[in-house]
Amino acid sequence: MDRREVLRAAGVVTGGVLGAALTGGAASAEPGASGSGAAGPPIGAGAPGPGAASGAAAAPAFTLMTTATRVAARTDRRPVAGAVHDPAVDTTFISWGGLNEDSYVQSYDHATRVWSAKQKVLDGGGDSHNYPTLVLAADGHLLLFVGMHNQALVVARSPRPHSAAGTWTVADIAPAASYPMPFRTPCGHLFVFYRETSQEVDPSAPTDTRPMLYVRSTDHGRTWKSSVQLTGHPYAIGSTTRADHLNEEYVGQLRHDPARDRVHLVWTKAGGGPTQNVHDYYHKDIHHATFDPGTLRFRSAAGRDLGTQIGDPDQDGPCLVATTALVRPAGMKSPDYIQLTGWLDDGKPFVVWFTYDDAAVSHVMASVWTGSAWSTREVATGVRTREMERIGPNTWRVYGTRFGQPDIHTFLLTSGRTWTAETTIRTPREIQRIDLVAGFRDPVRIVATGASSAREVTVADGDIHTAGL
Repeated sequence: MDRREVLRAAGVVTGGVLGAALTGGAASAEPGASGSGAAGPPIGAGAPGPGAASGAAAAPAFTLMTTATRVAARTDRRPVAGAVHDPAVDTTFISWGGLNEDSYVQSYDHATRVWSAKQKVLDGGGDSHNYPTLVLAADGHLLLFVGMHNQALVVARSPRPHSAAGTWTVADIAPAASYPMPFRTPCGHLFVFYRETSQEVDPSAPTDTRPMLYVRSTDHGRTWKSSVQLTGHPYAIGSTTRADHLNEEYVGQLRHDPARDRVHLVWTKAGGGPTQNVHDYYHKDIHHATFDPGTLRFRSAAGRDLGTQIGDPDQDGPCLVATTALVRPAGMKSPDYIQLTGWLDDGKPFVVWFTYDDAAVSHVMASVWTGSAWSTREVATGVRTREMERIGPNTWRVYGTRFGQPDIHTFLLTSGRTWTAETTIRTPREIQRIDLVAGFRDPVRIVATGASSAREVTVADGDIHTAGL
């Protein structure tokens, strides 16, 4: 049976929607410039995406720049805080993981249109989880965060404001940390959500107990307090006693809505399953909640106050978006590690996530809060969604890739329901991760990390690109 026959047998309609049943909360699914120096001519530009409707508006023409060649290692970075534009000096700062997952930064001067040389900030310890994330503090200093996998949450602070030059100061700010997700609030407070490996602080804890915590700084990153100190709870999101051992939280994305000062989080649960304690064996279900940085309280999509900690009853109740099967199709983790979240003009949230079938084909789902329930439908197949940006009141541009292929494909998702192919950004080789630049200024809108040829981070031969309009 070839791939087309597999898809037909699975009930996939060519070009998009699969009418497979899902459940979520109270709703059911519906069918439905090379190196440093001056930037040269674009390597890749916009081209109509596959399936684009004839007579549609002209596709946007993206410009791709390569900031560093054959330097990127395998990375498990989430699409959160990979880069930031500093309007005070009209400079975009980007971060990425190189050989041994060491953390590097580069800067783009928008006035001169020149990229700086790469600058190493931190050792990565040889682990693909130890990727950098980057935030601009209100005092102008750059802060780079690395979760040294299952070890310390590390922060590096630039020596001068509005500049990456010089030797950064480094400090540990939390133990047993992975997957840092930082953001800055309108009042200047800094938060970093991260996942704790509980066994590192309590040897009696099972290996698949890994909740989410956070730290907060009110002095531009000089000092920090943990969520334990701030709320008295052992974790911010998590569980410890599930019969199916799914006590690991995999947050795919955190996105801050500055207009409402509200943080959207989307995640899936993981663990060994009912018969074993095994780290990251199964993934199951999709969850969503918002976080208020001012009160430290969480809320469901319906507006229900969940307090300062989300426990297991909340995850399986008001935070549940969609229920998925406890399976490993084609040996894949499904749902995938990366999920995306955003909001409509009226504040209603939506999430984009994907699963796999037994032929290892990805199925992209869009779930939107209707005001009374989550409505989920499949919108695409064969795409791995990587990041998205808001381009209109109810329209978001989604950036995706296809496994084993070069190029970045963009799609428009309207009202969390309507999916339209938009354009293709040509890249020389395959892309593994995409990050939206915070407060971006074109032509540096996204950072695209090229795939390395090996999983081991002792190999680093992926390219670093940026793209914009």
